[in-house]
Amino acid sequence: MKWITRERAMVDRIACPWLIKRFIDPDAEFIYVPPQEVLKRAKELNAVPFDVENVELTHFREENEERVSFDAFIKKYNLRDPALLELARIVRGADAKIDNPPPESPGLKALARGFREIARDDLENIKLQFPAYDALYAYCKMKVAAKNNAL
Repeated sequence: MKWITRERAMVDRIACPWLIKRFIDPDAEFIYVPPQEVLKRAKELNAVPFDVENVELTHFREENEERVSFDAFIKKYNLRDPALLELARIVRGADAKIDNPPPESPGLKALARGFREIARDDLENIKLQFPAYDALYAYCKMKVAAKNNAL
């Protein structure tokens, strides 16, 4: 399946492709275009748009707090893995203005900015960052397990 979003990706538009590849669509193809072209190109290419206004898989409000596109994917695909939900909190804290973001969120945002600067384009950016998300997910598994063991 093809997925399309805005170019010059940082946190959410890298985290979502990672989530899609790892949990939803392992054969996914990603397309990054200028913001004003996303919806038009989505129709032309039969691609699912995400992280743009007026689409299903984008930012929304829940419990009086901004949620990000990563959250929209988790909700739509009914993903319940506790480590993935912990990762969602970190992504949300890095991509949205929320009260009390997790302590890992500023680091994720800093990494996203740095990777965007060194990558030649968005496809190289996701290739470079996917191992970081794999590691962060492994960290979240450890964090959840430690929390459960402390109960």
